[in-house]
Amino acid sequence: MKQRIYDSHAQEVVDFVPREPGRVGLYVCGPTVQSAPHIGHLRSALVYDQMRRWFAVTGHEVTLIRNVTDIDDKILDHARRAQEEDGASEAWWALAYRVEREFTAAYDALGVLAPTYEPRATANIREMIALIERLVERGHAYPAADGSASVYFDTASWPAYGALTRQRREQMEDAADSEPVGKRDPRDFALWKAHRAGEPESAAWPSPWGPGRPGWHIECSAMATRYLGEEFDIHGGGLDLRFPHHENELAQSQAAGQAFARHWIHNGLVNTGGQKMSKSLGNSLFAADLLARARPIVLRYFLGSAHYRSVLEFSDGSLAEADAAFSRIEGFLDRAEGFGNAFHDPADGAELREAVSETAVRAEHLPAEFSAAMRDDFAVPQALAALHGAVRAGNAAIDEGDEAAAAARAREVVAMLGVLGLNPRDPRWASGTDGAGGGAAEAALDSLVEDLLAQRTAARADRDFATSDAIRDRLAAAGIALEDTPNGPRWSLT
Repeated sequence: MKQRIYDSHAQEVVDFVPREPGRVGLYVCGPTVQSAPHIGHLRSALVYDQMRRWFAVTGHEVTLIRNVTDIDDKILDHARRAQEEDGASEAWWALAYRVEREFTAAYDALGVLAPTYEPRATANIREMIALIERLVERGHAYPAADGSASVYFDTASWPAYGALTRQRREQMEDAADSEPVGKRDPRDFALWKAHRAGEPESAAWPSPWGPGRPGWHIECSAMATRYLGEEFDIHGGGLDLRFPHHENELAQSQAAGQAFARHWIHNGLVNTGGQKMSKSLGNSLFAADLLARARPIVLRYFLGSAHYRSVLEFSDGSLAEADAAFSRIEGFLDRAEGFGNAFHDPADGAELREAVSETAVRAEHLPAEFSAAMRDDFAVPQALAALHGAVRAGNAAIDEGDEAAAAARAREVVAMLGVLGLNPRDPRWASGTDGAGGGAAEAALDSLVEDLLAQRTAARADRDFATSDAIRDRLAAAGIALEDTPNGPRWSLT
């Protein structure tokens, strides 16, 4: 059976054939590191981690590039507001790096494999300028008419603009990434943004048009092609990025003469209480809070349980339900591991214990229905149905005293868990299976909480007790108690 994927560009499920046999090049839009990671960030990273693992199991060498946007309007605005409202003195680049560490800690806690490479936007300015120059030379970009250093993409010059989202240019909204000053058309988007009065001097780079910084969209085009080539297999990201971000990426890259991504994949968003998660609604679920409420492996199970293209619904009982479901899997593994003790011959049960403790994925042990589900556009819900079916069959085999059948089911369960990054016997989870009690999970949670405590300490020093109390209340709501001591704040799980 061929691998099938839903191509957002074609808007249909298609056969996936790698550009280069046995190799997959995958670019994923990473975070804009302006504030703490939330459940939407975690879900997106996990979706592409599942895909990456499946491609590897099916014999592909995967190159996964996930960028970090560490220079952007949002980062500069966040740093400025913090200084104006809280008296904070943190530079924009320090804010970006601190938040980037929070993301890395959260990804690590969930067992998301590190990307092959994780480029930062600020380290690829030269490549972005070269791409903009190429667009200007080809007549698809122009310097701002007001004499500033800004450069815009000329959307009217590219007839295929709108192809990704099936929109006609005249029906599109005005570009919101920059002011309309100096544009030929309000729908033209920024490739290079002139340095503005009041912005930090450190947030500007020299260019042929004058000092400034790159627009958001040009960043990903430059980084994707630098590390994967001018044509690569898959470009992924959240559904909210289809327009304008991915539409603009596709237009500027192809206008520059690059084939760019052969396929586009978009993961669904997260709803909380039946509503789309957003800062304006105040219903964001942050990584630190979630990691305090559930074992990391259970959180991974929950976040990866829905089909990647569907909306993930989060409610108050979601993590409890996920814990109950995953505990049934663990219960079977525990039963299978100890099953041989019921026999008089000490050798009996050795095969079962070996099957249960195996952590390497053995593709030959994957049930046909599991593999078929994963090949059918990564249908994880159906794959999980096969997993739970094997658990039920394995428990039945143990009840009947059928060691051979129980061993076979145990191997299947372990293999399926391995594909999904959920094998509780894997050393990755060995010291973190009791939530934030130790190992990688404790280190990740500690990093996230310590960053919040540093913000609280700074707020108290500035006598900003409203912010200090808000941070304390947020931690308390997540089950984290604070104790202020002469040597600084200490925290513990309640």
